[in-house]
Amino acid sequence: MDIIDTHCHIISDDLARYPRAPIGGKQSGWATTRPVTAEGMAGRMDEAGIAQAVLVQATTAYGYDNSYVLDSRARRPDRFVAVGTVDPLRPDAADNLAAVTGADGLAGVRLFTSGSTVPTQGEWFAAPETDPFWRRASDLGVPVCLQMRLGPATAQLHDLLRRHPSVYVLLDHMGYPDIAASPTAAGKEVAELAVHPGLHLKLTHRNLERLHDAGKDAAGFLDPVLESFGANRIAWGSNLPAAEQSLPELVALAQKVLDKVPEPDRREIFTGTARRLYPGLAA
Repeated sequence: MDIIDTHCHIISDDLARYPRAPIGGKQSGWATTRPVTAEGMAGRMDEAGIAQAVLVQATTAYGYDNSYVLDSRARRPDRFVAVGTVDPLRPDAADNLAAVTGADGLAGVRLFTSGSTVPTQGEWFAAPETDPFWRRASDLGVPVCLQMRLGPATAQLHDLLRRHPSVYVLLDHMGYPDIAASPTAAGKEVAELAVHPGLHLKLTHRNLERLHDAGKDAAGFLDPVLESFGANRIAWGSNLPAAEQSLPELVALAQKVLDKVPEPDRREIFTGTARRLYPGLAA
């Protein structure tokens, strides 16, 4: 089975060419202690049997400077596509999106509203001022990765997707549902989002570890999510090197948790969804 990693981060060891400029001024711990270069990522992909990957901008290292993911994609277009971070609140956000995406640019973009260095969930991603950005993303067919936490901001997500029903949004880490507290409750929370046809889910170790710990109770989450979204709206991503495990270990974790999922659905999660969202990932 072909495998595409839709969520890995790279950090250059050339600080002069690619200086650090993290959003919020604080660099994440993993970017400091276990960075992986693009060349290193390709080697780890070979070890794990991964054909291609989506290089997602390390926002907590480079902020809005997407130079490294773009340069890395240009050097290995057979292995990588690039997803960069943008600011949808800038006055020219729509025109900027058109300028930075396309055949030789970013295959998608990412909005970083919460994370290890941004502990308070921002709700600005759904502000009316971002509407020109979202309209242009819809017109261009550019997928937008959204790093956010479900909970207080879920209402804003619903509002945004009602206003822009045709935009493709890929929810990083499935929005961090609290699977550990209750797989069933978390599954219901995520399944309710499926009413928005453009919303896709990114399944990563942050979900898979909790599902593995849940054992047979993991079905309380997986069954309603797969039934409501369909496997063709779910994509696997490793989150390396934010994830501490090796890439082969992260692949094995996903395969173990999804072992009971029918093979056609697993093919969608590991490959098919990624290729539809990012056509640059040709077979």
